[in-house]
Amino acid sequence: MSYLRSNFKPIHHLKTVVCLLAFSAGGAWAGAQQYEPLSASVKSQLSKAVADTAVKKAAFATTPEVQAWLAEMSRRLERRIPDAEYREDFLNTLHYESIRAGLDPEMVLGLIEVESGFRKYAVSSATAMGYMQIMPFWTKVIGSKDHNLFHLRTNLRYGVTILRHYIDIERGDLFRALGRYNGSLGKPEYPNLVYGAWRKKFTYGVTPANSKSLRQVQSGSLRQGS
Repeated sequence: MSYLRSNFKPIHHLKTVVCLLAFSAGGAWAGAQQYEPLSASVKSQLSKAVADTAVKKAAFATTPEVQAWLAEMSRRLERRIPDAEYREDFLNTLHYESIRAGLDPEMVLGLIEVESGFRKYAVSSATAMGYMQIMPFWTKVIGSKDHNLFHLRTNLRYGVTILRHYIDIERGDLFRALGRYNGSLGKPEYPNLVYGAWRKKFTYGVTPANSKSLRQVQSGSLRQGS
């Protein structure tokens, strides 16, 4: 697959992470991205990223490798998303949007586990919305007032676009980028929770611990229209 994996070492022991995972089940760690002024060029890039037309099915989704991944993740999410047809649509969309943004789909699944527990209509006390808990101000900053953050593709596209933006700001440091995403920059709890969910529940093939570099994801622009 073309995405790059990241491996930051959790700051606390894994047992602590497991305890925090249990605590987070009710959405206690739902995100609250902070508004930050964007340069015109960054705003334009992000706006284009969320506005691009979706493809019905990416060509790579028919490869045996991806089909095996989709089947395995569908099995793991059966209890979270009981409807098989919707679960297939969710995973196809998540895989496509994650790869498009240069992110590991399994890491994104871990983030969603922590943010919303795979609840489509989750709303946090900070008003973050949907699977990836997007703050409503983003539709005004980079999107359109017509964008529905409860819509599957819209929510996932905003989420991966925002996380990719934070990764680029942090020059590939996923630990700090996840902190920005959650509004808890510099604190270890949330990045460790995401890492824990990613490693324990959604790793398929190479584990995060066997990735190439510590904490790093390659910085770079979102791939447009692919």
